[in-house]
Amino acid sequence: MAAEQTKNICLTSRFEEALIYAVRLHKSQTRKGTEIPYIAHLLGVAALVLEDGGGEDDAVAALLHDAVEDQGGLETLEEIRARFGRRVATIVEGLTDTYVKPKPPWRKRKLQYITHLKNATDEVRQVSLADKLHNARAILATLREEGDNTWNRFTGGKAGTLWYYRTLVTVFRQGGSDFMSEELERVVSQIEELTAP
Repeated sequence: MAAEQTKNICLTSRFEEALIYAVRLHKSQTRKGTEIPYIAHLLGVAALVLEDGGGEDDAVAALLHDAVEDQGGLETLEEIRARFGRRVATIVEGLTDTYVKPKPPWRKRKLQYITHLKNATDEVRQVSLADKLHNARAILATLREEGDNTWNRFTGGKAGTLWYYRTLVTVFRQGGSDFMSEELERVVSQIEELTAP
């Protein structure tokens, strides 16, 4: 998506600071239904963004993309703005589907997020796509190991999760073709094949 932005980016101490900040924010959090530290997901998303040509701000936003939703709401967003600048905060804000606890109903949040993505900036779409691709790969790996038990981890269950990811593929593919959207489509198709009756 953003390959034209930068080719040879040099990560500075800002990226290191964001990584440390993300580790501190998510230190007690694990991936759904696993003992995998949550930071593994954030690193995976940042790696995909960098591989797609994103710049340092995009990679920092990738590290922090769940910080507001999972770790403090608007207060955390303001801290991100103060530490990492308006551009990073704007991307993170565009990736956040709720600021409140408890979270609103799952389907309503996902519908709003899909609608938002259709008109989101390229930077928000890039980080979102990296996030969804990393998540879809994890779902596929878990399905291969655990079968249908995988769906017990997800609020949307099997039907809702399959609907959400297929809809995301459609939204991202409307923006054109690139390695991440093509890979997301491949992974989602494999998930659908594994869950077909």
